Amino acid sequence: MIEVLTGTGLAASAGLNAYIPLLMLGLLGRFTDLITLPSDWQWLSNGWALGIVGALFAVEVVADKIPVVDHVNDIIQTAVRPTAGGLAFGAASGAQTLTVSDPGTFSSGHQWIPITAGVVISFVVHAMKSAIRPLVNVSTLGVGAPVVSTIEDAISVVVSFVAILFPCLIVFFLVALVWVFVALFRWLRRKNAETADRREAERRRQRIQWND
Repeated sequence: MIEVLTGTGLAASAGLNAYIPLLMLGLLGRFTDLITLPSDWQWLSNGWALGIVGALFAVEVVADKIPVVDHVNDIIQTAVRPTAGGLAFGAASGAQTLTVSDPGTFSSGHQWIPITAGVVISFVVHAMKSAIRPLVNVSTLGVGAPVVSTIEDAISVVVSFVAILFPCLIVFFLVALVWVFVALFRWLRRKNAETADRREAERRRQRIQWND
């Protein structure tokens, strides 16, 4: 059960930023004793792999904070984030951490299961993120993009950290994350609808004045 919680948290984190959970797994596996990656996933802690993932992370951080570019980035990340989520879930489900002492009880012989689960979880979170970002850009004229993106990155880091060290808390974090997404989506949609109604009313008023 602990393996599932850890993998779920990392996959959800990848839905917000594809590279943060992979970087965290690789760095912790390479430089600390907090996590021991299974042999099939040791490449995540390889120096070259960390360098490549780090470079992609830097590109993602910049691209996700620029209006319009962030939309194009989300389209590209529709394939990347679920893939990263599958990798993160697969690696975590077979890793040994401070809370997971026998990971083989979950992943042994069925490695496709955690990978598939990670892909699905990450895609759902990515879909929610992609649905909200255009509403943020419209309602704030693009000003809110870097702010929201920075918050998403911070959440991704926290969720990854909690998933690895305190997996029993991950359910509460994910429930809160879904609640925030739903509440924010509804509020932004309502705000944008009200703004559109005001603009339409103003245009009608101007047309009436022009005809008079």
